[in-house]
Amino acid sequence: MTMLADAVPELPSQAQYARFSRRLRGMFVDWVLALVVMFGAILVAVSLGNAVFSRILAVVVALFFVLYEPLLVSRTGGTVGHWFTNLRVVDDRTGGNLSLRTAFIRAAIKAVLGVYSFIIMLATRRNQAVHDLLTHSTVQIRDAAKAAPHHFITERTELSSPTMPSAGRRVVATMAYLALMLLAYIVAFAIVVGLGGISDACIDNDVCSAGENVLQAATGIAILVTAAIVIGLGWRGRLYGARRTA
Repeated sequence: MTMLADAVPELPSQAQYARFSRRLRGMFVDWVLALVVMFGAILVAVSLGNAVFSRILAVVVALFFVLYEPLLVSRTGGTVGHWFTNLRVVDDRTGGNLSLRTAFIRAAIKAVLGVYSFIIMLATRRNQAVHDLLTHSTVQIRDAAKAAPHHFITERTELSSPTMPSAGRRVVATMAYLALMLLAYIVAFAIVVGLGGISDACIDNDVCSAGENVLQAATGIAILVTAAIVIGLGWRGRLYGARRTA
């Protein structure tokens, strides 16, 4: 761990903040690792058939899931997923790694909010999710020499521009667009139900077919992505009704 921490290259003078697509790849690597650990433990427990050992193994796996991200983030600046995608979690106040306590808090907020934590990224100066903002951290490129331009952004300085509409106006415009989006969703949902795309059993009793589950999942993802884009554009003064002046 110490060798890895010492091997972290210096960050460039202009920080490079990871895009969501890059962070998503890192999370995917960590999810795969978590699945390997979990199913590997189940396979070992079933193979041995020892109840006591199975309980001990369950505790070990639980500790792995609790300690994995905080320990690696505080000691090496990132998880295995971060390392594979050339990313590093940085303490904005010191420029170094997060403390263990802050890394635990960050991981806990991230676990509670899940994907909803990322919905504000486009509206922040440094592509920060909620768990980043609340712990004064950012996710940056670890080694600039290995990064492509589409892997990162630099700080969005336009958010402090005098040509930007007032915060209140941007909030009102964003809320209006989100309300219109919700109305469009309600109308579209009613049309789909009317055409038989979703059955009464699925709506009333949550007994849904595979196709209905896929449709609902796709709709949920589309709503989240659209809401994130609207929030980002709204706060950056790019929506009609609250646009930056030229």
